[in-house]
Amino acid sequence: MKKTGISKKGVALWKKAKKLIPGGSQLLSKRSEMFLPEQWPSYYKKAKGIEVWDLDGNKYLDFSIMGIGACTLGYADPDVNQAVKKAIDNGSMATLNCSEEVELAEFLCKLHPWAKMARFARTGGESMAIAVRIARVYSGKDKVVFCGYHGWSDWYLAANLADQKNLDGHLLPGLDPAGVPRGLKGTTLTFSYNNIAELEKVVSEHKDIGVIVVEPFRHQEPRDNFLQKVKEIAGRIGAVLIFDEISIGWRLNVGGVHLLFGVNPDIAVFAKAMGNGFPMAAIIGREEVMQAAQKTFISSTYWTERIGPTAALATIKKMKKENVPAHLKKIGKMIGDGWKKMAKKHGLKINILGPEALITFSFDYGLDSQAIRTLFTQEMLRRGFLASGSVYVSFAHKENHVKKYLAEVDEVFGIVKNAIDGKKVQTILKGPIAHSGFKRLT
Repeated sequence: MKKTGISKKGVALWKKAKKLIPGGSQLLSKRSEMFLPEQWPSYYKKAKGIEVWDLDGNKYLDFSIMGIGACTLGYADPDVNQAVKKAIDNGSMATLNCSEEVELAEFLCKLHPWAKMARFARTGGESMAIAVRIARVYSGKDKVVFCGYHGWSDWYLAANLADQKNLDGHLLPGLDPAGVPRGLKGTTLTFSYNNIAELEKVVSEHKDIGVIVVEPFRHQEPRDNFLQKVKEIAGRIGAVLIFDEISIGWRLNVGGVHLLFGVNPDIAVFAKAMGNGFPMAAIIGREEVMQAAQKTFISSTYWTERIGPTAALATIKKMKKENVPAHLKKIGKMIGDGWKKMAKKHGLKINILGPEALITFSFDYGLDSQAIRTLFTQEMLRRGFLASGSVYVSFAHKENHVKKYLAEVDEVFGIVKNAIDGKKVQTILKGPIAHSGFKRLT
């Protein structure tokens, strides 16, 4: 085993960042404390394929979240980068519109024959805000009911104005809706994934629901025609049905997971992986619903730049050509099977959740589980791997990478089991326990 030293520059810069940037980072899930407090490298100077170099020149293989699921082809994919470089050289912004956005809209509508129109943004959070705005305009009703995680916007956090436990289980428990106008109390309601009875109860108690928002799939498959039943309810009450495919979209199927289940929403939203690391988001939908965007004000300068649509076109075309979802499934299964084998070998209690393209494991030791997970991350980092409990599989992950990873997992699982048996987990940790809070309902 080749030991990798702690990124002294990265740790020092993170401490500095927290004095200059509220929270230290623009994204909660990239905070050092979410992985390995006081040890995580935090910053990179180069990323290629699944290789990441920190500020000290240490190289890691990324068996973690791959840019928060944004880089499904791998870091700095040559085909996407080539297309983007050409767009930059030809001017990424001008007074006139870029033709690529029309090409992308047409391409997305061909992938989704139920959709006839598209609007574009650059991030997942803002694209969901756009989708909800359009849906409210079309339905003429304000209230939104949802399950799953849908971003940081006021409409979403408003669920916690009535009870700060309403968002528990949807991603981050205990989210404080500070700054969200109190007047939005009661405008956003929640229900549990695969629980139609809960949704029926909500709609029976609230007659002015205009929008239903669902992550169509996360770690649980829909049961008992769940998605079909949600669609039926939306139609019955005159609500716009939005499928949020920002995280799961493209990973299981080119075009989104809802196509696999044969259930078409009124609006579908994509971001993250569709640009392979270049900011790009799309809101697609039925023509009559999307035209409602013309009755409100939805506009932004940088939604018209050229790089995002160019990257999206190159990314999606490569996903289709290479059948990327099939590769993600194959590699994810290898990883999951490896975890099972190594856990059994060392007598470790773990839980594994799918799908293969977004494979996740957790230690099953009650209150001690987070400390144990932190130890796992620490020891894998020392061996040159960015690793936590989840692997966002990418096209750049190959079988030889998985074999190297699992060989180190074997050794680290042995260390972890010995630490548990000897009650030495806290003793072996070289820093605080990582923060928790990333539990999803879907």
